[in-house]
Amino acid sequence: MKKDIHPKWYPDAKVICACGHTFTIGSTKQELHVEVCSACHPLFTGQMRYVDTMGRVEKFMAKRKLATAKAVTAKTRKKRKREEERPKTLKEMLKR
Repeated sequence: MKKDIHPKWYPDAKVICACGHTFTIGSTKQELHVEVCSACHPLFTGQMRYVDTMGRVEKFMAKRKLATAKAVTAKTRKKRKREEERPKTLKEMLKR
């Protein structure tokens, strides 16, 4: 094997979860930050939990709301244009 090509190994690397749980593992980094661990993941706990990190669900819902608002305005614009083109009276209709 070649010398000095491997990263430094930390046998007591500290893992810190967003839920506050900490544990040690072997890693090439001295400290790791994770969003979900075995102490808070629904698969391991058996509890249905709502895991939302950094407001991802809120961001998605905001984008969805904005997209539906744009779609509605596009539909209403199209509808208004058709109504403007439509004859207002019977005389206008007969002229066409």
